[in-house]
Amino acid sequence: MKNIKIGLGQLLIEGGEPERNFSRAKDLIIDAKKNNCSLILLPECLDFGWTHPSGINNSKTIPGEFSNILCDEAKKNEIYICAGLTEKDNVKNKNYNSAILIDKQGNILTKYRKINVLEQAFEFYEVGNKLEVIDTEFGKIGINICSDNYHDSIDIGYVLCRMGAEIILSPSSWTVDYNVTEEMDPYKNKWIDQFLKISKIFEIPVISTTSVGYIVGGPYEGKKMVGCSIATDKNGLLTQGDFNEFASDLKIVEVEIKNNGIKGTQIGKKIYK
Repeated sequence: MKNIKIGLGQLLIEGGEPERNFSRAKDLIIDAKKNNCSLILLPECLDFGWTHPSGINNSKTIPGEFSNILCDEAKKNEIYICAGLTEKDNVKNKNYNSAILIDKQGNILTKYRKINVLEQAFEFYEVGNKLEVIDTEFGKIGINICSDNYHDSIDIGYVLCRMGAEIILSPSSWTVDYNVTEEMDPYKNKWIDQFLKISKIFEIPVISTTSVGYIVGGPYEGKKMVGCSIATDKNGLLTQGDFNEFASDLKIVEVEIKNNGIKGTQIGKKIYK
């Protein structure tokens, strides 16, 4: 059993502006290190922004130019980084909505390609076909991305737990209509309920960091990202990011990672009891 301090890097992302986005990401990484975080979780598609048209022809391979930026920052700041990038697969000539986990030596430990790709994003991203749980010094980490946690795809999280995940990290980019204000609750319990299901059944933390900012270009133009990043564990909601399109911020949470000893058919009995 280990306690780990994690930074939720709720990042302002400008569509089609990777240089500016990485600059802000670096600031959050430095801030997380100053606050003694062992890991920082950054949002989905932090390079070009989710479904921004510029990502179609300008995406980079992994490893590649953009992932190398994050690897350098991880090594420089001696911190684990989990982040979402637009990945170019030169062999298949396709793009993927991907996430990577980097250790504090700057090594990419694993890469995940989003499975539950939204229909509106089919022209931007191919569907992934692999799940993996990676051993780290903190415990076994599983990764998924944003809509992988929808109510009709929660099995993705369940499978990660069946594979031994002791914590799930989920880079995200949650969107709402332009006219949604801070007085409203745009998500209601859309995300919290899903994360709590996993956290309570499997007794593990689930952490998701989303972006903030206005969406320009692509099928979601005119919508915005308003934060509310979330961390849950078996006891409930641990922390939640601020809510508005300018709420770029670092939230810090300390979680307990442990092997709960539940496996195999024991899991089914707990889910369907």
